[in-house]
Amino acid sequence: MEKTVYIDDTPVRLKSTAALPKRYKAQFRRDYFADLFKIAKVFDGKKKEDMDLKDITYENLERLDMDVLYDIVWTLAKTADKSIPDPLEWYDGFENFNLMKVLPQVQELIKSSVSQSKKK
Repeated sequence: MEKTVYIDDTPVRLKSTAALPKRYKAQFRRDYFADLFKIAKVFDGKKKEDMDLKDITYENLERLDMDVLYDIVWTLAKTADKSIPDPLEWYDGFENFNLMKVLPQVQELIKSSVSQSKKK
């Protein structure tokens, strides 16, 4: 699955493929699925439409590692475009990076990386 999002008014292609978890682990030396489950635990199984950052408890906020979210976005971008630089250099290319605006746009890509669908 592929999608173009806007980061700092710049179109950025993001892509989720079967290689996403392997690319994430190769770059960050952490398990993609374990990191996703840690984030999911912060929201305690709430539905997407019920998730609101202002409702996160301090205890859950301590468990929320924002680096994981940035790393996932970079991996989605790298999967779409192999020429993008390493994460810090890539993020330096943006004057602003509003993660809270980007995350709703990438939720579908993240979901596709953990769910299976049968082709008919």
